[in-house]
Amino acid sequence: MKPQKLFTSTVIAAVLAASPMAYATEEDTVQRTLIKNANIFDGTSDKLTSSMSVLIEDNKIAKISKSIPATSDMMVIDAAGRTMSPGFIDAHVHLTWNTGMWEFMDSPGTYIGALALKEAENTLMRGFTTVRDTGGPSLGPKKAIDQGHFPGPRIYSAEAAIGMTAGHGDFRTLNTAPRQFGGPALTELEIHGGAIMADGVPEVLTASREQMRKGAHFLKIFSGGAVSGLRDPLDIMEYSMEELKAAAGEADRWNTYVAVHAYTDRAVRESLEAGFLSIEHANMLTEETMKLAAEKGAFISAQTGFFLGPVPAHFNEQQAARQIEAAEGLDTMMKMAKKYNVDVGFGTDFIGSFEAKALQNQEFTNRLKWFTPAEIMQQATSVNTRVLEMTGPRNPYPGKLGVIEEGAYADILLINGNPLKDISILTNPEENLALIMKDGEIFKNTIN
Repeated sequence: MKPQKLFTSTVIAAVLAASPMAYATEEDTVQRTLIKNANIFDGTSDKLTSSMSVLIEDNKIAKISKSIPATSDMMVIDAAGRTMSPGFIDAHVHLTWNTGMWEFMDSPGTYIGALALKEAENTLMRGFTTVRDTGGPSLGPKKAIDQGHFPGPRIYSAEAAIGMTAGHGDFRTLNTAPRQFGGPALTELEIHGGAIMADGVPEVLTASREQMRKGAHFLKIFSGGAVSGLRDPLDIMEYSMEELKAAAGEADRWNTYVAVHAYTDRAVRESLEAGFLSIEHANMLTEETMKLAAEKGAFISAQTGFFLGPVPAHFNEQQAARQIEAAEGLDTMMKMAKKYNVDVGFGTDFIGSFEAKALQNQEFTNRLKWFTPAEIMQQATSVNTRVLEMTGPRNPYPGKLGVIEEGAYADILLINGNPLKDISILTNPEENLALIMKDGEIFKNTIN
């Protein structure tokens, strides 16, 4: 629902009491926006289509043509040769993780939600009209955004990520016993919905079902160690094959999929063998495992900013060493993915602060080491839609995303300049994103 419809519905309710016919006329009104003189990047091509006009009716692209006559009921925007692009998609975010871990666990849930809504607006203003939240309590912010109460992107949510005792989602102190041995039923992180610990097949099934009951669109599970983990070394396997298959089977019964956190070759390989097709990170896999990913048609959800940047000041010696190890594997992984034609998604995975997440658009230039500007733009648009569509009937937005096509959602950017020639312009969205439209609603317009 668009933001202005909240106000309109109130007005219409008053009008209805006096005149039912007036209400019907208001409801039948179609909002039309005509954007002319745009050079279109359609999300899939390597080149721009010059001097085109695009007609938006309500929240969909109705017509694309060289020339579309304007009528009196249209808002007309002259792109004046700017580049039109689909809104960007980030396939790996954590909208609710905007503080350090301990502050996150020690804060009221309402505070976490409030910061998430602020970050959602920041994300939209950087040109990202859709995100996939791979761990965290994001269904509340999603509902508020979808109802038009706050600006923000479309959100595909996994809700709480699922992990084992001593795994990546376990942030207990060493003096806190697990619940099986007399500890609390839920840790602070679990209470906030950041992660949930599940051991053994029955608990993995219950944890998976609970996320789907809450309304998750897909599942997120940890199959291997992490760079930033408190206790879990990077090299370990965090779940047995039986537990992994239990999660994959449950997702299949819900007609959706599992996004699996896996860095090492073993974690990636066993995840693929268990039936997972969305591999998050995958920095350290071997060529043999990349061939397996290609055979199975897997999607590699990759990120660069966390690894190419400096080691965070709060990292201990072990965490710093893991970051360096994962960064060293990134170059080989990207080259192998391109060699074997495995889809590489566009994600960022920043956590901890608004300042860190403000680096989101640097992902565009970070990838120039391996991909052309056109390939990077495709990854941030149409390529990422592949993993979104894996949600099947759990898809909260069952329409065309990531493309400029007739019938697609009107998630549209107008860019000052041509990112297929100089993609670095996208690292300055405040200056170079002239128009941001999501679902047919304009959230930024510096043109008129």
